[in-house]
Order: sequence, then C-alpha cells, then structure tokens
Amino acid sequence: MRSRLVGYFTMAAGFAGIVAGGALAAPSAEAAEPAVHDAAAPGFRIVIDLSERQLYVMHGDEVEQTYAVAVGKPQHPTPRGSFAVRRMVWNPRWVPPDAAWARDKKAREPGDPRNPMGRVKIFFRNPDYYIHGTRDTDSLGEAESHGCIRMRNDDVIALGRQVMAHGGASRSPVWWRRVLNRVRSTTEVGLSDPVPVQIRA
Repeated sequence: MRSRLVGYFTMAAGFAGIVAGGALAAPSAEAAEPAVHDAAAPGFRIVIDLSERQLYVMHGDEVEQTYAVAVGKPQHPTPRGSFAVRRMVWNPRWVPPDAAWARDKKAREPGDPRNPMGRVKIFFRNPDYYIHGTRDTDSLGEAESHGCIRMRNDDVIALGRQVMAHGGASRSPVWWRRVLNRVRSTTEVGLSDPVPVQIRA
C-alpha cells in the first residue's frame, strides 16, 4: 500500500510520515465539539483510492487520517477524477433514484434504520455522487455501492466536521449537539471554500 501511495504523491516531500494500520479513531456522535481546528489548513483535501478502498484526509503533503470505504460496483463505478465538496446534508432523507436497481425500493425518512444514507451526505459530484454513512459495515473494503463512497457513520461524522471546518462553515457546539442528537431533522450546509476531492483508480 505504501509504494502505491508514494506513486500517487511523488512530489510530496513529507509523505514518508504516513502511519500504517487502518482507520484512526474518530470522535463519537455524542461529542459536543468538533475535533478540528477552526482555521483552514493549507492544502486540506480528500483523496480516495478505489483499488485500496481507502479514503485519505490530507493536510498539505501529509496523510492525517485513513478510513476504510466501500466503492462502486463494476456495473455502477465510482467516477474518477478531481471534484470538490460544496454542499452536504446532515440526517438526509433517502429517495430512490430513477434507476432499474431501485425500482422496488421505498423512500426512507431521516433516522429510519433502513435509510441507506446514514448520518450525512457529502456531495462531491452533484447531484448523484457523494460520500455517505452506512450501517452495512460489512461492505467496507468492497466494491458494493451504486457509485457513491460509503463510510462507517462515526467516520463520516468525523469527516463531515472536518470538511465544514476547512470549507468555511464552522459551527458552534450548540449547533453540533442539535444536529447530532436530532436524527430526524435534516440540515443542509453550503461551503464557502470548496474542499477538493481526488478519486484515483
């Protein structure tokens, strides 16, 4: 895995400090305050490796966090390329798309345990592609989605906090308590500073 990443970031002088060994601990949904800095760090971005099924949170040349993800199936591939997060939805509703695979599916409200979106949708390519939470943790590390990126709910909450803080959308502890505790109430957030997302094969 290290040699693959070094190939991706050959221009990154400080990349040798990557810590191997899986996802780092993420703050729980009950935490009152985001575990991130209020000031945006230069070079904050998200890198997703489709073959490794990993999402990397980057600050400058350094990988700060690594998360296991599920990616698109061969018949529903996750798009590759350079994108940007400009909006996200906390506690989202799920509406089946107009696609053959979703023909018999039913809409699910926020907080419904059968809602496949989890706690947050982080859009990287509108309107159909986003990073989102999932209860189906067995799918992580696999090509199991319909093109989106799946993460554990605790992990995607931690990522969403960072994206907001570094995307010009910091919020107070009171706001976080409300959003994280009121699971049936949907909240949309726009970013004044789009967060880059790179998706590689």
